[in-house]
Amino acid sequence: MIEYIKGELTELTPAAAVVECNGIGYGINISLNTYSAIQGKKDVKLFIYEAIREDAHVLYGFFSKQERELFLLLISVSGIGGNTARMILSALTPAELCNVISSGNDKLLKTVKGIGLKTAQRIIVDLKDKINAMGIESSITASGNSAAATTNYSEVYEEAVAALTMLGFAQAPSQKVVSAILKEDPALPVEKVIKMALKML
Repeated sequence: MIEYIKGELTELTPAAAVVECNGIGYGINISLNTYSAIQGKKDVKLFIYEAIREDAHVLYGFFSKQERELFLLLISVSGIGGNTARMILSALTPAELCNVISSGNDKLLKTVKGIGLKTAQRIIVDLKDKINAMGIESSITASGNSAAATTNYSEVYEEAVAALTMLGFAQAPSQKVVSAILKEDPALPVEKVIKMALKML
């Protein structure tokens, strides 16, 4: 089992990263939280979860062990797969997710695409005690905004739409929502745009 991959970050989008280690480039699925944390870095260390299926061998990477722990807890809930767990961790920071679960806020959890009321309630029931037992601190820092602020409008637009389509949204509605968000505030960094779009789509 791969515990982590450490190497040069050669490609990065809001939904995926390529990390080169000893001449091999690993394609890794990431959440928006991890994207924010590694943006602008040359060398990175990502904690890995391997999803081995009959038709695919998928790597999910996380900037912190804490985020990986939450991902593992999420996929232990019946009906939550890797992509849905990643979607939840893109819509909410680990600290927010812990607060949502421990306070039983199913309404906020339900705003994530693919999460209905029953699934939101199941996540809360299944994970509330586990989250409390883990004692996860809300010590997550939002980094990478300064680098993102210098990115121009069209780059942010293209990256946001590409990330949303990778996360499973249709291209036309993604483009419409991203356009509307950037019209309101053209200076928003790409991860903020995606987070807002996730709540609107």
